[in-house]
Amino acid sequence: MIKIDFKWQLHKWRAVTFIVLGRRSWATETFEDMLADYPNDAYALGSLAHLYAEAGNKQASINMYKKLVAKPDAPAFAWYNLGFQQEELKQIDDAEFSFRRALELDEKLDMAWYGLGLVLIQQQRFEEAIKALKRNTQLQPMSPYAWYQLARVHMDRQQPEEAVKIIRHLKGFEPKFAAQLERETGLEVKAS
Repeated sequence: MIKIDFKWQLHKWRAVTFIVLGRRSWATETFEDMLADYPNDAYALGSLAHLYAEAGNKQASINMYKKLVAKPDAPAFAWYNLGFQQEELKQIDDAEFSFRRALELDEKLDMAWYGLGLVLIQQQRFEEAIKALKRNTQLQPMSPYAWYQLARVHMDRQQPEEAVKIIRHLKGFEPKFAAQLERETGLEVKAS
């Protein structure tokens, strides 16, 4: 027979209700109470990390995600979320580690490939960035973001012919991104 922890459930449903009602600060307080009653609870840690990030308190969010990923069963998305917050605060080396850890746990986590590509660009490790961004485009071929970054990297590397190929490709499904790249790069590309 499954034992139901009513106190834990009460914390959860109170917090969810506050979120639905738009009372994020009350939801945060409820999750903090939940964490006091259930230290190291994965649901409370992840929820608090998310609410802190929404409130703009990225360092508090990072601190919660660090507690969450310290758990041996931490999921790949927790590592990704940690990396995302670290990248936002320009903690680039830490973000790279977090994205790579997420990919060790789930090599098909397309967002982690994209995040890894971004931090590698910031480190000017362009060859590795290209590989990461290409992997993202394989997993999410219709998402324009990695394609956009790939074109930017090729322009930074003085490879306009590669950027032209990407712009032409984007014109087929994301003409606004293609037009933005044309404006930013000065390239004029005819659709194929």
